[in-house]
Amino acid sequence: MDRRSLIKRAGIAGVLAAGVAPAVHAQAAVRWRLATSFPKSLETLHGCAVKFSETVKQLSGGKFEVSVHAAGELMPAFGIVDALADDSIEMGESASYYYAGKDPTFSFGTAVPFGFTAQQMLAWKLYGNGGKLMDELYGRYNFFGLPALNTGTQMGGWYRKEMNKPGDFKGLKMRLGGGVFGESMAKLGVVAQSMPGGEVYQALEKGTLDAAEFVGPYDDEKMGWNKVVKYYYYGGWFEGGAELEFYINKKAFAKLSPENQAIVRAAAAVAYNDGTSKYLHLNPISLKRLVASGTQLKRFNKEIIQAAFKATQEVYAEHSAKSPFFKKVFEDMRAFQRDQILWNRISELVYTQDMASLKI
Repeated sequence: MDRRSLIKRAGIAGVLAAGVAPAVHAQAAVRWRLATSFPKSLETLHGCAVKFSETVKQLSGGKFEVSVHAAGELMPAFGIVDALADDSIEMGESASYYYAGKDPTFSFGTAVPFGFTAQQMLAWKLYGNGGKLMDELYGRYNFFGLPALNTGTQMGGWYRKEMNKPGDFKGLKMRLGGGVFGESMAKLGVVAQSMPGGEVYQALEKGTLDAAEFVGPYDDEKMGWNKVVKYYYYGGWFEGGAELEFYINKKAFAKLSPENQAIVRAAAAVAYNDGTSKYLHLNPISLKRLVASGTQLKRFNKEIIQAAFKATQEVYAEHSAKSPFFKKVFEDMRAFQRDQILWNRISELVYTQDMASLKI
């Protein structure tokens, strides 16, 4: 049985478990560079790329190696798309909404307000039209995307004051993700600040930021934001399941052998499962520590959620009126999401609510 048949029949997990590396030793060695948008200290976000690199090396028997470079080593944190477009690197790992300034449709690749959960996002990309639509956009910049990890539903951010009504957002200087989310918050009066996560602590400490959101308990705890801000909100309507992606330079990928192309795709799947599961494991542990240390956990009330939804709908309508492609992606997302919500209402939602009501 040849290697490709083995992978197809056993699956990547079976291949790894059996210790079989589908390397083609007659092939010339391949060396790629992978730039991430994150610091090495975030072993979740940056670590996803490390897991990818390790898996590629293992599956290729050391013939295919990918060096991983943290934000700032090869380029600024948000410079990955430009580097792929001019063929400066073979691949990157980033969040698509960082590049919404190029085209607001980039936002859909990672997360949009009142968008998908992690499972829904993956299903949309793999079996709906999501993957094809996003690659249509990414192809304009000389790359295609593969899911890298999903953080799951994110928190609502850290605030110096309690957020009791929509008006409390007016004038708030807040670090937040870009794209549709930033524009929606701007309609609520937020003065959006786009900056790498590593720069936020100092800004909060100095008071140049009033609030910040990043990911969830584990990453936020590592950032130390709880030491300077005490109100931590949940009900993160803006990122129901934020997905990072591996961005693969199309020219570099085309030069790979079929075996190495399969290795890239398989290694991305391994990294996705590892990183997504890691968040489910780590977040509740960190949340308990944060609360024990004095963090005040709060939930956004319905008035705020309704105001946020109204603001977001306005942003979607504005972009849809300007861009037929944005409208196409948005409407496809919503159609897929409606079916997912219908199923969720009688499946996972009910089960989760029942489990939450029981003493286990």
